[in-house]
Amino acid sequence: MSADTATAAPAKQAKKGTVVRPGDRIFSFLALAAGVLILAILAGVAFFLFLQSTDTIKASFDDPSTITGGRGFLPYVFPLIIGTLISAIISLIVATPFAIGIALFTTHMAPRKLAPVLGYTIDLLAAIPSVVYGLWGLALSSSFVPLYRWFAKYLGWIPIFAPDDDGAVSQTGRTLLTASLVLSIMILPIITSLVREVFLQTPRLQEEAALALGATRWEMIRMAVLPFGISGIVSAVMLGLGRALGETMAVAMVLSSGGLIVSLLLSGNQTIAAEIAQNFPEAAGLRMSELISIGLVLFTITLIVNMTARWIVARTTVKGH
Repeated sequence: MSADTATAAPAKQAKKGTVVRPGDRIFSFLALAAGVLILAILAGVAFFLFLQSTDTIKASFDDPSTITGGRGFLPYVFPLIIGTLISAIISLIVATPFAIGIALFTTHMAPRKLAPVLGYTIDLLAAIPSVVYGLWGLALSSSFVPLYRWFAKYLGWIPIFAPDDDGAVSQTGRTLLTASLVLSIMILPIITSLVREVFLQTPRLQEEAALALGATRWEMIRMAVLPFGISGIVSAVMLGLGRALGETMAVAMVLSSGGLIVSLLLSGNQTIAAEIAQNFPEAAGLRMSELISIGLVLFTITLIVNMTARWIVARTTVKGH
């Protein structure tokens, strides 16, 4: 018998003879129960939404003219999906660079006494209710009109910045672009906080090794910090995307009702969450079923986004190792 075999035999016997403490059993059971409960709640929500959407599904096949808009469910929900995705994507494009920059500044560049204060301030932004952001966006929406006029004047050849037939833009500023900017401020603290925590986990030895080899601070960040935190950045961005997709009150207060239009400088466009918030209090019968149906669509979109995020993070983590 070799030495390795002789050493492995007692190890296996010790492993088989390990006594599992009652506390470990209880903790394992509670953790498993919590995971199963989450899945059960998720399945229950999906089943409830589907069950309440059956009237809309039947009406869309039997008599599409009874659906809002008179053309069926898909023509009704498609502009809402587009508006939801556009507002979420614009908010991510605006918020992500600022979030990464703030996280890098607070973790690697700010003075030690200033960094915690900035971190607490960013975290406090996440505690502000969405209705406050909505009021703020509604109050300042008209202030964006000069900026939108500038866009229309110099970038009007781009469809998303095109004015109307008279060469004017929205006079109220209650456009999808305004709602997207408000959303970007709302998701900024979420992305920043998560990215900051990821950057703080960067191995100190890697940073010191890069600096010792003559790298500048930016080169050290580019070679050591950013590659280490790429999976965390993706996770934070996807979490911010989920918040932007489901935001209701702020978007509903900024946007005015309207159909799907290409330009972001004109009043119109709507998101799924805002459509539900604006119409649910007075809805009944088939209209109630329609709103629940588009809620099911938003639920599906959010689920797909989260699953895609987990897949991206898993692939990024594997490549990083």
